Amino acid sequence: MTIGGLREAVTRVQPYVPGKTIEEVKRTLGLKEIIKLGSNENPYGPFPESVRAMTEELKNLNRYPDVSFERIKGLLGDLQGLPSQCFALSHGAEGMLQTMGKCFIEPGDEVVLPAATYSLYLEITRLMGGVPVPVPLAEGFRADPEAILRAIGPKTKLIWLANPNNPTGTACDVRALERLIRSLPREVWLILDEAYAEFADAALLPDRRHLIEEGCNVIAIRTFSKAWGLAGARLGYAMARPEMVTVIDTVSEPFNANRVALAGAQAALVEGRPSYEKALATILADRAWLAAELARRGCCVVPSQTNFLFFETPYSASELSQALLERGVIVRSCEGWGFDRAIRVSIGTTEETRRFASLFGDVLDDFRKGVRHHG
Repeated sequence: MTIGGLREAVTRVQPYVPGKTIEEVKRTLGLKEIIKLGSNENPYGPFPESVRAMTEELKNLNRYPDVSFERIKGLLGDLQGLPSQCFALSHGAEGMLQTMGKCFIEPGDEVVLPAATYSLYLEITRLMGGVPVPVPLAEGFRADPEAILRAIGPKTKLIWLANPNNPTGTACDVRALERLIRSLPREVWLILDEAYAEFADAALLPDRRHLIEEGCNVIAIRTFSKAWGLAGARLGYAMARPEMVTVIDTVSEPFNANRVALAGAQAALVEGRPSYEKALATILADRAWLAAELARRGCCVVPSQTNFLFFETPYSASELSQALLERGVIVRSCEGWGFDRAIRVSIGTTEETRRFASLFGDVLDDFRKGVRHHG
């Protein structure tokens, strides 16, 4: 039955499709042990320091959090080298992305974005009545700042750009990106989604601090979901010049970060730094190991600046991912992004990464022999 009275834009939006959950796979396939490598989570979080702080904070859940978020903004300022007035909080990076849509996109506005990137950008654009303008990726599966600049027209209002990109794991040319940001018309803003920035080579990322201090039309978004191991806590933040932060705070819902998430994030930023650094180093080492292992098995592996790998095989990505699922391993087929033979696999624990490599080798052997297993 159709529902009357809805905004027309709502009827055109496609629901976000997340990676499969462990519970879902256990329920549908009857498996007892699952390795989840489809959602780019940090397998080492939450860090013990965050768990202790969050547990202690539970007794305060009858009270709203400090609406100014003074402590965490100060910690973020120390981390990013910006004044606390340059930070806004949100329920996950997704919450901030939704707020960006509310701030900027009006019906008929054009919104430029890479053709293969995080799908939520497209749906937020459609929900707000905007017109998506997709720009093909450049060689090496990277977003192309020069092509994005050329795509800006008189109706352009916003640019979505994940850097590093999801699902390809690539960072775009940093000099070209900074030129793009400094060349933006007065009415056009670039939303720089840096959800995976902690896993990247810092030299490949733009100097967001100087860009913001210069007054550029850029808003950088980060999250505690990935490198900081708090995906389930749902806490993100934006960096922008203070007058833009005031606008964001006005449009956002009140108290848009919960006490438990704040406690966990603050503990991670202070006492939890050794745990964070150890986890990060392990993930990067395992990423390098797995990239070499996949290349050895004949896959085309794209150099990654994230906590996942994007690679191509000679076979159908959907069939390969299904075969892995039947063996208890969740990965992400990139068919939905237009890459019929590409898979995205998160870096799990060292044990999970080795286990995936072994099972994937078995699956490849079956496919080479023409063997197919279907549930």
